[in-house]
Formats: sequence, C-alpha cells, structure tokens
Amino acid sequence: MAGKTEPLADLSVAYTMEKVAAADWLVAAPVIWCILVGSLLLMLRKHTRIQPLIAIPALGILALMTLGLLGHVIQNGTVTMTMGRWLPPFGISFTVDLLGAFFAATSALVALGAGIYGRSDVDDTGRRYGFYPFLLLIMAGILGAFMTGDIFNLYVWFEVLLISSFGLLVLGSERKQLDGAVKYAFLNLIATTLFLVATGYLYGLFGTLNMADIAVKASELRGTAPLMTLVTLYLLAFAMKAAAFPVNFWLPASYHTPRLVVSALFAGLLTKVGIYALLRILGMLFPFEREELSFLIAITAALTMVLGVIGALAQNDIRRSLGFLVISGIGVMMAGLALGSPAGLSGAIFYAAHSMVVMTALYFAAGIGARLGGSFELTSAGGLYARNAFLAAMTLILFLSVAGLPPFSGLWPKIMLVKASLDIGAWWLAASILVTGFLTTITVGRIWVLAYWRPAPGGDDADTLPISLPAGATVALAGLVAITIAAGVWPEPVMALAQDAARGLIDPSAYVLSVFPVEASQ
Repeated sequence: MAGKTEPLADLSVAYTMEKVAAADWLVAAPVIWCILVGSLLLMLRKHTRIQPLIAIPALGILALMTLGLLGHVIQNGTVTMTMGRWLPPFGISFTVDLLGAFFAATSALVALGAGIYGRSDVDDTGRRYGFYPFLLLIMAGILGAFMTGDIFNLYVWFEVLLISSFGLLVLGSERKQLDGAVKYAFLNLIATTLFLVATGYLYGLFGTLNMADIAVKASELRGTAPLMTLVTLYLLAFAMKAAAFPVNFWLPASYHTPRLVVSALFAGLLTKVGIYALLRILGMLFPFEREELSFLIAITAALTMVLGVIGALAQNDIRRSLGFLVISGIGVMMAGLALGSPAGLSGAIFYAAHSMVVMTALYFAAGIGARLGGSFELTSAGGLYARNAFLAAMTLILFLSVAGLPPFSGLWPKIMLVKASLDIGAWWLAASILVTGFLTTITVGRIWVLAYWRPAPGGDDADTLPISLPAGATVALAGLVAITIAAGVWPEPVMALAQDAARGLIDPSAYVLSVFPVEASQ
C-alpha cells in the first residue's frame, strides 16, 4: 500500500543495485586505495628513498577520502555497497554509518601523522623491511573493520591488520622486538580463535553473518537461542584485543619493543578496533544481552581504568608508562559500553576518537624527547624543557588532555561519562573515572617534572643548550596537538557526531534500511 512502511522485523531482503549512487563508491575506495598503494610500495621496498615520497601523499589522499566519506554519511545517512552483485545477506556488504565513518576518518588522520613521523624515525633498514607497505596494509585492515557490514569479514579484516602488525613489530629483527612479537602474537591469536569460534556459533544460530540481518533476527531468536553464551564469547575475544583487564598483559609486554612510530600507531589505533567491535556487536546487535552483562562490563571497566593507571605510575620507562595509560583509557571506553545509554555510548565514542589522536601524539612526543635527551628512562632523563621549550609545551598539552583537564579534548567525554554514570546511580563507576583522572594527572606530572622540568643529569652546560627538532616529526606531532586543542576548545561538532553515532547504535533501523531498502509504495 502506498506510503506504508514495513516494520523492522518484516524488512524485505530485496536489493536494487540502482540505489547505489556514484558517491557510495567512497565506501570501498579507502580500503582499495590502501591495498593498491601498499602493494606498489611492497614492490618498491628496496627503493627506500622513494617509499615515503609515495606513501605520505597516498596517506594524505586516504585522509581526504575518509573525510569525504564522513561528510557524505553526515549529509545522506548510512550508506551500503554490496560487491559482486550478490544480494544481501549473501553478498559481502560494506555498510558505513556515522560510527564507522567517524572512526575511519580519525584513524586516517592518525596514519598520516605516523607516515610523516616515520620518515625521520625509520631508517633505510626499516624501510627495506617494509615499514610503509605494512603501514598501508594495516590501514586496509583497520578501515575494512570499521566499514564491513558482515561479521565474518570483520574477522577477515582483523586478520589483515594482525598480520601487518606482526610485520611492523619485528621491523629490524632485534631480539627485544622478536620477544615482544611472540607475546603479542600468542595472546592475539587466542583472541582471534575465540572470535572465529563465536562467529561459527553465530552462523549456526542465525544462518547469516550480515550485521543488518542479525539485527533483525536477534529479537526473534532471543527466547530460544543461547545468545548469552554467544555474546560472552564475543565479549572475551574483543576485550582481549582491546587490552581490557584481566586479559591485558600482552600490551605492556610488547608495545615498548618496536620502533617508536609503530608503538604510536598501535597505541592509537589497534586497541580501538577492539572497542569498535564491542560497540557494534554488543551495542547494536545484542543490546539486551549487553544489558544483562552490564555489571560485569562495568566492573571490568573500573578495574581496567584503575589498575592501568597504577601500572603507569609504577614505571620508570616512559614507553611502558604510556602503554599502561592506553590500557587505562580502554577502561574509560568500556565504562560507556557498560552504561549503554545514549550519553554513555556517545562518551565512549568521543573518548575513543580522542584517545586515537592523543595517545599517538604522546608516543611521538616521547620519541622526540628521547632523541633530545638520549633515554626513555626517568632516572636518567631531564632538561628537555631547556633543550626545546616548544616540545615541552606540546607535551604538556598532551599530558593535560590525557588526564582529562581543561581546555583539551580529554575533558568532555569524561564529563559525559561521569554524568551518565550518576544519572543511573552508578556513583562508584563515576568515582572510578574521577580517581583514574586524578592518578593520571599524578603520573604525567611525574614524567613532566623528571624528564622536562628537572635539570639534565650531570648539569653540563652543553646538555642545556636549545636543540632544534626534526622537521617531519615536529609537523606530525604539532598536527595531532592542534586536533586535541581544537576538539577541546570547540567540542560541539565532535560531541554531536558522537551523539548521532550512539543513536545509530541504539536504533539500527537506518543501518538495516541501508542494507535492505524497502520501497515506499507497492
């Protein structure tokens, strides 16, 4: 009947290819671009001087693609592209809503910074081992995970980024890198196995792996299928990939071993893919099961936050301290997932985007600081403010941001999460967030005092002379610092994006209609 809209549970699986506008090719273009450029760089891996000249402009184009996709989604809503004319739910669909587009654009900007920083951090040997090809291929995996509309293909893209991350971890084949790679690989392979087992279980229950189809069918199977078992498996698998307590010990054992730019890229992006998967599967596909597990998730979040920052406070190596701060931030994001409300989910989304930028920038700053001071150890560091006040100022901004202090980007998502916790009476969760912020302030304050404000050990005049910074690394760091300043001073656009993305998770009707369009008239 004309003008009548069918209910969500009765959506037709008919798909008309003419619905796909030319602009919707933006959905697949970033992933295809990364694979093509990564393959080209792999063929040119012996031409070490040419690689950054190709990779950095390519990453700039990737950032423009993802920003264009984000603008397209903001203007037109969720977009879907199904490959090979195999109709959903049987074909491979890329479905991008605000959450996926927002994370894709943020990760592309971070990758651009990593590409620029890597020019001064990775030598010819590292380039010959494949830094830039692996960088493009890991971005293909990350963007594919953010954009896929199929759970099995989410697993495939996880494998792509995992294999690429192994290559980046062992760049140079130093003993400490191989040791860190073994720990990283072993525990991530366990998580991947759990992910695959859960996906096989899901297919046995639903007969489909398309996320939109699962969103429709979940309510029909809720009373008969063991969905709690399924969701618990996914929670364990993705909590391990996100480095949540108590399955987080692989991260501080491995993130300090590779090249600094690799650690920065991992800290900014890899754990956030695990958080994205938790938001997508628990927040959108199985919200009732997430509600049943909310207290367990909240306890996990609180312990991850507090124990992570305590671990950071106990470290003497700045890189290890930053690794524990990454873990602590994962707890903050999981707090939003535990709350499950629009305010809680939007706070988690905002904080995840903030963490992508700030944690990457903190590793950049630590690398430049170690280059000026000669050490990552707090016992032997000092005098960095005297050596370069500009670096010290940028690092202080990042420290204030990661601690959630005004006027920088870390403040607003924590306010959103504290308010959302208090709104439902979860005062202890709000207290965990505030205590974590206080302990983070002490942690970064300790690093600032010992490494930057304290005079250089030995007190030689030569050690306190101002030193210029490497140009490429400074540009990458300054760009990310500018983002955290802008998002702190003018948070409304980011907050609005996060709120709209959270509403899309809570009400997936637009996501489903993008995959299974319904004719307005019969």
